[in-house]
Amino acid sequence: MKTREAYVWPEEKAKLRRRAIRLEWATLVAMASVVIVLYFVLGSSQAMRTAWTEDILGLVPAAAYLVAVSFERRGPTERFPFGFYRAVSVAYLVGATATLLVGAYLLADNAIKLVNLEHPTIGLMSIAGYEVWGGWVMMAALLYSILPPVVLGRLKLPVAREIHDKPLMADASMQKADWMTGLGAIVGIAGVGFGLWWADAAAALFISLSVIRDGAGHVGRAIGDLSDRIPHTVDRDAVHPAIKAAREAAADVAGVGKAAVKFREEGHLLTGVVYVEMTEAGNVAERMDQVRRSVEKSDWRLYDISVVPLPRGEI
Repeated sequence: MKTREAYVWPEEKAKLRRRAIRLEWATLVAMASVVIVLYFVLGSSQAMRTAWTEDILGLVPAAAYLVAVSFERRGPTERFPFGFYRAVSVAYLVGATATLLVGAYLLADNAIKLVNLEHPTIGLMSIAGYEVWGGWVMMAALLYSILPPVVLGRLKLPVAREIHDKPLMADASMQKADWMTGLGAIVGIAGVGFGLWWADAAAALFISLSVIRDGAGHVGRAIGDLSDRIPHTVDRDAVHPAIKAAREAAADVAGVGKAAVKFREEGHLLTGVVYVEMTEAGNVAERMDQVRRSVEKSDWRLYDISVVPLPRGEI
């Protein structure tokens, strides 16, 4: 038995997919520079260390995405007859789980330090022969750490929507909101400068909760996709319009009455079964092939659709 043919992306969507890959490579480079810059000015600030850890975490979704795409390109094989299209969904789960676990760890660690009344100390740093309060240097580094993720996040969002890319959307959403992390850490360091020792730990807790919120939401969506939940859109988490379009396309074929669909997500793609009621006698196999072609043309994501004829009254 032959394996199914590899999916061929429409040219317009293929260009956007290549752009998504370039943006993820840019993310690895930019976030690596942020991690290095913050590392050299960490000091004893918990807010700084938490922001630094979150930026390290920002490398995971991009790296997982690039690995998943390399697998997805292989197409079906004899051992994996359905292909590796779900590798993208697996990457989504990996990135989201890493975010959630690290967020939980940071929350516990910072809460313990706050309960233990640990007072951070931010001393002087020598820069070009001048003694400067370390907090100014930290805040400057944090301002730099805000720029790359916010810019990259905004660039990724429209691409993720166009190619229905949930891992890219999750990465973009977290990066777009990264300014809150940097701003929270800046407020915490400024609080220490004004003698509010607890401000640093409080800012770190705020960052941790933000990380947990992002991680928990995306873990739930990733598990739903891998558990064959009905396909949803990438941003508003609504039922995907391809379902309605496929049902209408099937019903529009001559000789077909009612139609119903049962789809699941395979990474970027949707696949599944279309059930139709026949209203006219004729070549059933030919009619089913017409339904399949009509359905697959209704949305670029629909792939390897099976069509099942049913007696009247079954739908």
